[in-house]
Amino acid sequence: MSLLDYFKSSKKSNTAATAKERLQIIVAHQRSQRGDPDYLPMMKQEIIEVIRKYVHVEEEQVSVAMDQNDDNLSVLELNITLPDR
Repeated sequence: MSLLDYFKSSKKSNTAATAKERLQIIVAHQRSQRGDPDYLPMMKQEIIEVIRKYVHVEEEQVSVAMDQNDDNLSVLELNITLPDR
């Protein structure tokens, strides 16, 4: 009977290791899809505050995105729809 328990316990740890590995893959995949650093929303808000010192814009009129290319360079893209005068 103890021999069967030995095989059952190793299978559970193998299952746990497999589940852990799958979870790590899922988390890494979600992080890569997200792509935006955590500070990006705060940076966007500060940029909007600076722009509002000179021109009235709504938050929807400002888009901020960060992109990384193959050379490991980060590019910050800022698009602002300015009101007509």
